[in-house]
Amino acid sequence: MTMKPGERVAIVGCGPVGTVLALALYKNGIPVTIFEQEPGTVKDQRAATLHLTTVEFLDDLGVFEDFIDLGMKAPLYQFGDRQTGKAVAEFDHGVLADEVRFPYAFQYEQYKLVDSIVAHIGDTTDVEYRFSCKVTGVDQTAAAARVTFENQDGETESMDCVYVVACDGARSTVRDLAGIEFEGFTWPERFVKIATTFDFYAAERGYCTRNFLSDPDEWCNLFHVPGENGERIWRTVFPVKTGETDEYVLSEEGVQARLQRFFPKEGEYPIAYKGLYPVHQRVAKSFNAGRVLLAGDASHANNPIGGLGMNGGIHDAVNLAGKLHAILNKDEDTALLDRYSRQRRKAQIDGVQAQSMANKKLMEAREPKERARQLDEIRHTAEDLELHKAYLRKSSMILGLQAAESVQ
Repeated sequence: MTMKPGERVAIVGCGPVGTVLALALYKNGIPVTIFEQEPGTVKDQRAATLHLTTVEFLDDLGVFEDFIDLGMKAPLYQFGDRQTGKAVAEFDHGVLADEVRFPYAFQYEQYKLVDSIVAHIGDTTDVEYRFSCKVTGVDQTAAAARVTFENQDGETESMDCVYVVACDGARSTVRDLAGIEFEGFTWPERFVKIATTFDFYAAERGYCTRNFLSDPDEWCNLFHVPGENGERIWRTVFPVKTGETDEYVLSEEGVQARLQRFFPKEGEYPIAYKGLYPVHQRVAKSFNAGRVLLAGDASHANNPIGGLGMNGGIHDAVNLAGKLHAILNKDEDTALLDRYSRQRRKAQIDGVQAQSMANKKLMEAREPKERARQLDEIRHTAEDLELHKAYLRKSSMILGLQAAESVQ
């Protein structure tokens, strides 16, 4: 089909996946309208790591150069053992320098990425933002779709479009309206994120930018992110034990106790922000239902160990934009959208879901012999160059992308 004047793609959700999709469609001459129930872009302290595969996509879209000097290159990451206080293995993306354009992960918080993309797109009628608008209905025929929403004045409106793309998160309204099942499970424990301006580099504790510290009772992820105005922020992520109340976990007492228990020091930690959230391992049964399409957390959710969720969502957006460009601008068959679903489900199930669960298992192994075996294996992997490279191809999502792209 060829688009007619006035036709647009509707994107629900103005997060990193929705804005990357909007940028990619805009670059291909496809106008979009983004619906967001919040009054503007959200300063959401969630994902902060862009893997090298994602950086390549953002560079292809022409936006990476806008913020390369604002974020932080992270070529190294470590697995550590809390019980010994030592690093078990260190991985260096630099060993892939002859295979990839950007041999590093890049630390840049998702809300900054969103703002950078919005600024890059600039003021154009081809990308319309409808903030403070809550989508309440989606209808479709063989020829078109219609989005019904409450506008910023509380009035009901509707807009006709060619496709509706759900980028509205794990609790997606659009996915539910389309009747698509969100298969999988929710972990029994929750995770707490605590950010501090305490400088772990200055403390000379041997940490690099990204650290995974394993322990059978209480593991921790420790990441350095740029923060605001040159400020150094260190994010920690811990599992929350059963029985701990929300009030205690997020209280000053609970936050300080958790940090001091893992990283003891004199005096309190300065706290930048904190948050508590449930953790899921879920994948939508299908990423498409007629003219309703899913991308990002609306189509998959995983535990955050390894920083795979947002990256997988951006990969969805780039893949989907290419398919929509082929259908809308080149009159290719809409069966491409079935292929999109097959490709991105494979990338999730065989790649992101499997890898993130393996990462969690490594962090929390309890049985002493199994824990020792896992740590010996990751140590040996890091020390052997070919195994080192193979591990990075997998953890950086290179292999998952290649496997998904091969799906017909």
